[in-house]
Amino acid sequence: MNGRIGIFDSGLGGLFMMKAIVEAGPRYDYIYLGDTQRLPYGNRSSETVYMFLREAVTYLFQQQQCALIIVACNTASAEALRRIQQEYLPPNYPDRRVLGVIIPAAEAVLERGIMRVGVLATEGTVQSGAFTRELKKLNPRVEVFHEAAPLLVPLLENGDTAYKNLIVEEYIRAVEKHGINGLLLGCTHYPILKAEIRAVLQPQIQLVCQDEIVPGKLQTYLRRHPELDEKLGKNGKREFLVTDITPTLEKKANEWFGKDVALEVVEL
Repeated sequence: MNGRIGIFDSGLGGLFMMKAIVEAGPRYDYIYLGDTQRLPYGNRSSETVYMFLREAVTYLFQQQQCALIIVACNTASAEALRRIQQEYLPPNYPDRRVLGVIIPAAEAVLERGIMRVGVLATEGTVQSGAFTRELKKLNPRVEVFHEAAPLLVPLLENGDTAYKNLIVEEYIRAVEKHGINGLLLGCTHYPILKAEIRAVLQPQIQLVCQDEIVPGKLQTYLRRHPELDEKLGKNGKREFLVTDITPTLEKKANEWFGKDVALEVVEL
């Protein structure tokens, strides 16, 4: 099939995740799809998020020959991924796979022995309860404390960094008060600020970032599923699609993947 690995997100977070995934598995062919026209997803209804994700998945399978899609958006992973996997894929694309970022993150939390974990996430992810559900499936004794951080995604997407340290500190202090011993960044945008977060996070608290977890988990998944790995193109190709070109995305794409990255505008 010579299929590609699609990486989908509403914006910058998925691009940052793709950088880490490409570094871990550079020989594969990748295509990034950022729904920048409709971000942020974090304040949307579950039905709207499902509709957006279904459109993206259909586009990547039909138009871009993807064999595997990584949903690098925690909101979409939390609110719509299970429905895509259980209801949409079996009758439409039974031989393709769509994977999320929540389960790998939950596994990593417990692998590190964290039993009181703070989760910084969007409103939609917090309200879904997805991290609590997945963590308690793995270990019912784990305690989970959520903090919604709705200002971070717009701040990053707009390139507005004037108040980022103050905003980051406010969110960190709010979740630290629960006596956590680990903090999970439950939105793929947030690791872009990991240096700022580490600077204010109490040193004894472990920081868990999905861009440091998902690439290795993906490589393990592909080794366990050679039938899928055989379908994937391995020519080191990268393509970047967006529903709207924003100045910040253009700047970061060139910064993370080298100058003159071509962003192509598409309609879903």
